[in-house]
Amino acid sequence: MANKFVSILGVPFINTTMDKFIDLVQNHIRKEEKTFVVTANPEIVMHAKKDDTYKKYLDKAHYITADGIGIVKAASIVGDPLPERVSGYDVMMRLLKEANEKGQRVFFLGASEHVLKETVAKTEKDYPGIVIAGSQNGFFDWKDPSLANRIKEAKPDLVFVALGFPRQETWIGQNLDQFEKGVFIGIGGSFDVFSGNVKRAPEFWQKLNLEWFYRLIKQPSRWKRMLVLPLFALVVIKNKAAGK
Repeated sequence: MANKFVSILGVPFINTTMDKFIDLVQNHIRKEEKTFVVTANPEIVMHAKKDDTYKKYLDKAHYITADGIGIVKAASIVGDPLPERVSGYDVMMRLLKEANEKGQRVFFLGASEHVLKETVAKTEKDYPGIVIAGSQNGFFDWKDPSLANRIKEAKPDLVFVALGFPRQETWIGQNLDQFEKGVFIGIGGSFDVFSGNVKRAPEFWQKLNLEWFYRLIKQPSRWKRMLVLPLFALVVIKNKAAGK
């Protein structure tokens, strides 16, 4: 069955549940098919509207999932609802569980050296069935081809890229053609949460779709970034009214 997509301000989001998406990713891993996944929130969509180069990298992605509740709400506004969020952190956790059960190879890319080491150590402890194919912190020379060469030689099934947007999508988009296999997925600050260095919103806040507000309370410096949320909603509503 062909996948269905919902276009929000020109960005095509896959219409799927978390369970179905994990099955889809696992199918690509089984077939050793190179796959680029973007987990996108309103910030990413708005950035793509003003940055043509970044939009071209998004266009290379095989799948773009609804990372934020704002995307799910926008889909309802345009009259093409999405069933639920498929967030980067939750996708990573589900894929780690699957990789542990199947003995898959995982490469970790991004974050500080301290956070990266804690991420790898926690993976080895909690998911002993995973083969750590390699790791690299987020501070590297983009012009140096050695990182891409290391990943090619490691032949990972999964590459978690935690460089934050727009760097992670840019890096994957620029380097994807060099690889023969592997699922490359941008996951933002997930290593920080997974390693325990940043606390995720309690489940109560998550169920109320107020995870963004919890993060704002914990990190007031994010307020400027949060301004994109009402702007995103206004642009979606305006485009809907204009029949775009």
